[in-house]
Amino acid sequence: MFLDRSEAGEKLAKCLLGYKDEKPLVLALPRGGVPVAFEVAQALQAPLDLLLVRKIGAPHHAELAVAAVADGKEPRLVVNRDVADSLKVDDEYLQAAAKRELAEIERRRLRYAVGQSHPDVKDRTVIVVDDGIATGATAKAALILLRAARPKTIILAIPVAAPSTLKEFENLADHVVCLETPADFYAVGAHYREFPQISDEQVIKLLKSAMAWA
Repeated sequence: MFLDRSEAGEKLAKCLLGYKDEKPLVLALPRGGVPVAFEVAQALQAPLDLLLVRKIGAPHHAELAVAAVADGKEPRLVVNRDVADSLKVDDEYLQAAAKRELAEIERRRLRYAVGQSHPDVKDRTVIVVDDGIATGATAKAALILLRAARPKTIILAIPVAAPSTLKEFENLADHVVCLETPADFYAVGAHYREFPQISDEQVIKLLKSAMAWA
């Protein structure tokens, strides 16, 4: 469906050009969302920043998202109650995991050199970008945190998403832009020809490059 994240970002950017005059802020969900968001920010000549969120995996099933925690002045823990209840995941596990992930978020904030303060989104049009959505746990946490900061408009922009999951975002974002919602959705990476892990160094390089127009 997409060659790589950069191509997906270029295609996504074409659908977002109508927001250029609103001087939006583009927020990427690292690390996979950064190369996609970079292309969007460049096309819109918009500043690029990060929305730091970490998934909390289920016990013995790290890839299964049972919750997610988002950074901010008041960090938010968002729990996927259906998964948590079915696996009997208790609050003690969730709180301990959230503490660990918040420490990792702080490490990344310092590593990426994005500053100690959080992006000022109040009364702004904000475009949140990721490389795709499967369960949506991390994106949900990000949007809930973002809404509390009172932006003017929230646009969720993703190249690909599971159809059933995407419906859950209609009340979390003001607008949702998604290029593809395949019925046979299995995993985000399955819809990219090239889907490597993104390193910290790549994130830092793209953030620095975006300063050229921001």
